[in-house]
Amino acid sequence: MTQTTTSATSADDGGGPAPPASPSTAPPSTAPPAARYDAVIRAAVGQGLLGESGPVAGFIDTEGVRASVGSLFDAFAATPGVLHTFAAKACSLVPVLRLLADCRMGCEVASPGELRLALEAGFPASRIVLDSPAKTREEIRLALALGVAVNADSLDELRRIDALRNPGTASVLGLRVNPQVGGGSIGPMSTATDTSKFGVALRDPGAREAIVAAFRDRPWLTRLHAHVGSQGCPLELIAAGVARTHELAEEINATLGVRQITSLDIGGGLPVNFADETVHPTYADYVAALAAAAPGLFSGRYALVTEFGRSLLAKNGFIGARVEYTKDAGGRRIALTHAGAQTATRTVLMPGAWPLRIGAFGPDGAPKDGPVVAQDIAGPCCFAGDVVAYGNELPELAEDDLVVLYDTGAYYFSTPWAYNSLPRPAVYGFRLVAGQDEDPGHEGAVMFATVRDAQSMDAIAAESGLAHVDALIERGD
Repeated sequence: MTQTTTSATSADDGGGPAPPASPSTAPPSTAPPAARYDAVIRAAVGQGLLGESGPVAGFIDTEGVRASVGSLFDAFAATPGVLHTFAAKACSLVPVLRLLADCRMGCEVASPGELRLALEAGFPASRIVLDSPAKTREEIRLALALGVAVNADSLDELRRIDALRNPGTASVLGLRVNPQVGGGSIGPMSTATDTSKFGVALRDPGAREAIVAAFRDRPWLTRLHAHVGSQGCPLELIAAGVARTHELAEEINATLGVRQITSLDIGGGLPVNFADETVHPTYADYVAALAAAAPGLFSGRYALVTEFGRSLLAKNGFIGARVEYTKDAGGRRIALTHAGAQTATRTVLMPGAWPLRIGAFGPDGAPKDGPVVAQDIAGPCCFAGDVVAYGNELPELAEDDLVVLYDTGAYYFSTPWAYNSLPRPAVYGFRLVAGQDEDPGHEGAVMFATVRDAQSMDAIAAESGLAHVDALIERGD
């Protein structure tokens, strides 16, 4: 039976950055991740969450999320004044955001929708940061009224804030710069190239002087922001971008003769290892790289803001999906499943950049064994490229078996693509509650909480304009 759990909002009332102490966590399971997830899949089948009536679902490991947040806080524990925000776009589900708020995280948002979700999840406005390259006047006005921090993406946006800002606003206001340190191995994920759409290009002719003048003209502008990129960007590249931002802050304060910039938003972007279960690089590796590139960054002279997303959630979630059919075509074995581009969009559209590990399970949720066969794992979308894995060697899949897409806790089931009007899958949080003498694989030893219900056909019809069904039909008098 699916069980529901609730959590309280953070004890922090929004009066400032959380102290650099680790959030409270439940004792983690001692079982290795694969064994823990095997038990969860068996329990999901046993409790009816995966199968004929639920052919695809997402799962979030709540213990794992708390442990990842704890490792982030621990890595920065020696540094005062750090606000760790979660990038809402990585998993924009209100119960997940609520869990992170309970872990004393803040929230980074990049749209009106994400701001609304962050507020609904219980993040105090003072612990929310608004980033977006295309903020409307209405968005800026609302953020300033709430006291949400705002990072302007351009000098033109600063001029818009000039006209909208109430001198009494509690919002911390900053400017995003592009340190132009180059791109990583995935071009679309690199935000510090010479021609990136984000921030003020720091090395362009006249830009540095314009940035200094912008701060000189606005004593209320107190933060610099930079974010070098995400997956595919090595630590050295990220650290170089942060170092250039730190140098610019020092230059501005020295030029103005006053400590006007008091905080640095250093973004996130820690890459995730999708090749196996190990976590690398770690947050400790990240802090070490920053310390080497910008030794003064951790002196306490500047309060710091981080914006991690994928690295906190990716390895703490997976997608389970039913195999509907198998077939052979041109000498290739194909398993047709319910996990495709609608829930693994990045992998399907950029398979070389976003490969996923796949697990094979029987209809009862037990891991499959036996000789391996090279198989394509295809999805339900009606286009030929809807394949999440090509030629994966797995025990031979059959109708009613299950596949698991690992490391999909961020940017996958939380933000599905509505292709073919396929329904958004259900999402469940889980934790193992086995006692010392209980079998951790027993279905009663896993507690599930519904994070999002599967989308109904009625909801799909309503979302597709059902209320206006006759709007385009011309009618006579």
